[in-house]
This record gives sequence, C-alpha cells and structure tokens, in this order.
Amino acid sequence: MKRSLHKFYIFAVLIIACIIFCIWQNNSITISESDYINSKIPDEFNDFIIVHISDLHNKQFGKNQKYILTKFEGIAPNAIVITGDLVDRRKYDLDKAMAFVEGALDIAPVFYVSGNHEAWSGKYSTIKSELEDAGVHVLDNGVIRLSIGDSSIHMFGVRDPDFHTSNYLEGTDITEMTDQFKKWSSYKSFKILLSHRPELFDLYCENKMDLIFTGHAHGGQVRIPFIGGLVAPDQGLFPKYTSGYYTKDESTMFVSRGLGNSIIPIRIFNRPEIVVVTLKTKE
Repeated sequence: MKRSLHKFYIFAVLIIACIIFCIWQNNSITISESDYINSKIPDEFNDFIIVHISDLHNKQFGKNQKYILTKFEGIAPNAIVITGDLVDRRKYDLDKAMAFVEGALDIAPVFYVSGNHEAWSGKYSTIKSELEDAGVHVLDNGVIRLSIGDSSIHMFGVRDPDFHTSNYLEGTDITEMTDQFKKWSSYKSFKILLSHRPELFDLYCENKMDLIFTGHAHGGQVRIPFIGGLVAPDQGLFPKYTSGYYTKDESTMFVSRGLGNSIIPIRIFNRPEIVVVTLKTKE
C-alpha cells in the first residue's frame, strides 16, 4: 500500500511539474538580440534598433499586452516590425491585437505585413483599416523610405500569398510576390524586407534583399535539443527555417519563433520570442 501511494505521489509531482513547465514555455517571453553588420548601411543608421515580432495569434500577455510592451520599453527601439498573424482566424479577436499595436506605437513607429491568418480571416479590410487609423505603416506590397539626416534606407513589405488560396492544401502562389519584386528592382539603397514566409528565402535572395524579417514557422512548435524545430506550416517535418538567422549570398533573414499558437496549442523548448536586431555599419 505504501509503495503504491509513493508511486502516486511521484506521478502527481511529475504531472504538476509538466504543467508548470508548459505554462512557463508558452508565456515566458525571451529576447533574442543580434548585431547585423553591413557596409551598405549609412553611418547615420549605425546602432539603429529594430524590434521584430510575429504570430501573436490574439494571445494576451498581461492586461493590454503590458508584459510585451514593458520589454519593448526596456529595449527602446527605433522601429517595430510585425510580420503577420496578429490575429488568429479560428479565435478572431482584433481588440487584443490592437491593444498591443496601440501600446507599441507609443514606443516607436510600427511597420506591418499580413500573414496567412489575416488572409483567411475574411476580415482583412477591417484589420488593415484599424491598423492604418492607429498610425501603423501597412506595407503589404508597399515600400517606405526611412531617413535620418541626409541618409536613407528602404523598407519593403510583401502581402502574404495566401490571399490567393483558401487552405494549406492549395500550396503557395508566389506570382504576385514575384511581380512585386520586379517593380522594386531599380532600388539600390540598403533594403529591408518584411514577409511572413521564411520558406521563400531563395526568392528574397534572388531579388537582392539585404535584411529580411519573417515568422510563420512558430519555431517548429516543438524544438528538439541539438536538432531544431519539429514541424512548420509550408515546410513540413524538420523544417529548414524556424529560428535565428540565415545568410545566403548578400542576404540575411531573421526568423521569429513568434509569440502565440494556432492549431497546435502548446510550445515545447520554444518560448515566445521578441527579436532585436541592431544595425551596424562595421564591426
């Protein structure tokens, strides 16, 4: 009897520990900081700080997203970029997303591109209108010039390709994206690209984007130590692009692990992430 009771207590402790671990993994935000060095960056933009978030999926981090925003205030960024899926089409709640956005706008200018969940929500016109009314720079197939003194760089954004599909089974139609890159081919300044999709890295490289910010992969959802992410949308099992940065030719892509969840409601060894990139003209 005593042995059975002892086993029960051990089992109960393990269950409670697993629950605490999962709560921590899904709610404790980590900050990933990197310096990005490129001689194309004008001297005036040296030490320019970009905060990147993706895939909020309506998740709430404290009242009015205070937990995220407090971390932003400590970073003191020059720009905040959002690479899609602020909302979740299955549990749509624009108010939670806008609470974050409005708080972020009090800290720094905010730049945004859509994700597949905005595309499939059926409510994108409302989302876009509220973002623009709040003061967000919506860069779906758009470009904006950022200037400091007499120097400038350009930030581009591409609309998510799932505006041309209705589910994952239909694949990815990059026709619009490819056409958009052709229109931007004449730009010679330092180029930052916002896109939801990391799996299209080769396309961004072909079009000579210098610095790219993406999300969508949710860090692989479950991260296996020393191996990486387990599964990601549009990449399948053991995806190539899930977290950190990737470099090819003259292009570097940062992939956010995101903040919230969608179909799979839990993260393992994959805490929600804020990405911080500081521009440097030289080492």
